[in-house]
Amino acid sequence: MRPIPFVFGRLAVEADFTNRKQEIALVKSNFRMLVNTIIISPRRWGKTSLVNRVSEILEKEEPGLKICHIDLYNVRDESDFYLALAKEVLKVTSSKWEEMAQNASKFLSRLIPRITLAPDQQNEISFGIGCEELKKNPDDILDLAESIAIEKKINIIICVDDFQNIAEFGEPLAFQKKLRSHWQRHNHVAYCLSGSKRHMFLDVFTNSSMPFYKFGQIIFLEKISHENWISFIRERFRETGKQIGEKEASMIASLSDNHPFYVQQLAQQTWLRTERICTPEIITESHHSLINQMSLLYMGITEGLSIPQLGLLKACLAGEKQISSQATLKKYRMGTSGNVSRMKKSLADRDILDVQGDAIVFQDPGYAYWLKECYFKM
Repeated sequence: MRPIPFVFGRLAVEADFTNRKQEIALVKSNFRMLVNTIIISPRRWGKTSLVNRVSEILEKEEPGLKICHIDLYNVRDESDFYLALAKEVLKVTSSKWEEMAQNASKFLSRLIPRITLAPDQQNEISFGIGCEELKKNPDDILDLAESIAIEKKINIIICVDDFQNIAEFGEPLAFQKKLRSHWQRHNHVAYCLSGSKRHMFLDVFTNSSMPFYKFGQIIFLEKISHENWISFIRERFRETGKQIGEKEASMIASLSDNHPFYVQQLAQQTWLRTERICTPEIITESHHSLINQMSLLYMGITEGLSIPQLGLLKACLAGEKQISSQATLKKYRMGTSGNVSRMKKSLADRDILDVQGDAIVFQDPGYAYWLKECYFKM
């Protein structure tokens, strides 16, 4: 069976990974030199795929460098963070579960860790520490990677995805102070912190009053260029015995606003509908099908918005440049200019808009299309 050459909704690896040559080189260099790195971009722009791609390369090139990955998507409190950190550090620095148990006992002896191996899954390890022990001695876990790195004469990179979720912890500022006080003393461990909440990240890492001020190099991940998408799409079609012209590949990228997730999604649906040669009609049919599939979700999102919020979205779609002018506020029923600032933040928090200074863009190009061509035309 011929493999589908476009992927979305999961990590892009090897041939599925698109370009990012400059970003790969920069992150690789930072990891090798143990430079703390902060990666910021909207959701589904490929932050995690980028970090994993760099990890794949360095695992082959740097045997003395171990890279640990932690996802905070479902981590909601400080105790869960400590458990996730300890478990992943022990796993990545141990070649077998017996060694993991030995390291846990050696470096976390005060916490009395519990480690069990699932009998039917050799690689699945259950790791636990009592809440009372965690509250008394979190320092051992925060220094665990540094202690193991010194013992084994290795370097470790700890990659934390969805780092913005620490804002939901109890007393998040105190927690950040605790992390910084330990991590800034580590000489054999570096940290890569990534997330999608631009305003939250900027406040955490560029506000001089915050604990993580100037903690590391900040990288704003940009969209992959239109030209790179054209060459990528055409090459993937060619590799699977199908053809797509430059104009048609450009059409896919344009309809998806060069957004990595949505370009791959539309390209996949177009590829599935193409027998041998792709045509504009096939792309249009694929795009309409995707919009129809998502229409119920889009309607649900829209029903939860206020009239002023809908007015702001409509003004953005209309290309209004002076969003806060009195004429624009009145035309789109947005209230006061102060209300616009609050709405921008609220819609960014809900992953509907991405606000970059005066520039406002939709995070989901399909939703923008549906609003403009379907909802606001009703």
